[in-house]
Amino acid sequence: MNEQTSLSGLHILVVEDAFLVALDLSDQLTDSGCLVIGPAASVEQALQEIDGIELDGAVLDVNLNGERSFPIAELLASRGIPFLFLTGYDSSSVFPDAFRQSPRLSKPVDPKALTEAVAHFRRR
Repeated sequence: MNEQTSLSGLHILVVEDAFLVALDLSDQLTDSGCLVIGPAASVEQALQEIDGIELDGAVLDVNLNGERSFPIAELLASRGIPFLFLTGYDSSSVFPDAFRQSPRLSKPVDPKALTEAVAHFRRR
């Protein structure tokens, strides 16, 4: 099964405050067959975007203009929706204990690593 097939039809939330990075992530996911929700640039916008929406997973930038994306992760976790973090941080110290073991990708994000990580959302 190629990535296009494995990602086809997945509804993926993208939360990223850097416009060009958000556009790039959205394009990569769309090109792989995902239906992208967002991108949202803030916690508030993301929470509004997903209100009443069925999601298969989410890609969350940790730092949104100085605001952390952990409230989004908490909501997703409570709904059993898988997610991964995007981060430029080397240390796990920025992560609360509940999310220290959560999947994460380092920025800049490798397109192949992104599609492989998102493909795991379907296998849950």
